This record gives sequence, C-alpha cells and structure tokens, in this order.
Amino acid sequence: MAYRSNINIQVELDEEKVPATIEWNAPDGGVEGMQQAKAILLGLWDGDEKTALRIDLWTGKMMVDEMNDFFYQSLFQMADTYLRATKNEALAKEMKDFAKTFHDKATKALEEEGK
Repeated sequence: MAYRSNINIQVELDEEKVPATIEWNAPDGGVEGMQQAKAILLGLWDGDEKTALRIDLWTGKMMVDEMNDFFYQSLFQMADTYLRATKNEALAKEMKDFAKTFHDKATKALEEEGK
C-alpha cells in the first residue's frame, strides 16, 4: 500500500509580488505548526525531460550575511546528499571544499564592502 506525505509551503507576497513571508510545515515529518523561513531553495528533477527545475525565493528580511550562510550550508549539505547517492567520496569532498572557499570569499567580500 502506498503512503502519501505532504510538505506544505505558503508564500505571502507584498504588493510588488515579492515574498513577504514564507511558512512551511511537514506534519508527517514531525513538523506540525507552520514554521517561518526567510528563504527557500527547492530543486526538482524532471526525469522525462532530464531537466532540473527550481524555485528560489527569499523575503526582504533576508540579510546578505544570512544568504551567504544559507548558500554555504546548502552547498555543504548537497555534498552530503551527493555522497549518499553516489558513494563518490572524492567529488563530495571537492564540493565541500568549494563550499568552504565560497563562504570565505563571500564573507571577505561583505567585510570589505562594509569598510
């Protein structure tokens, strides 16, 4: 018997159609109430078209330093996912090294901008 699970995402837009709030929950995953988020990166794979589809949203409350951390953590976690899926330790390590380099450069650029 197949089991169905839901992940719910609600986006409230401002008058310029920019995300004002992002809320989500996953009742079957133990997340009952709506949770707040400042950004979301959602990737989907269309196996028929062999195409990646994405939805990238962030609110006006998302600060640049938070976006830098969000991308660093997302890249790092993608490396873990890639390793679990492919068992390719060398490429997963390379992805993590890139994530660290990215974060260092992004942090430095933000610091220099603030000077």
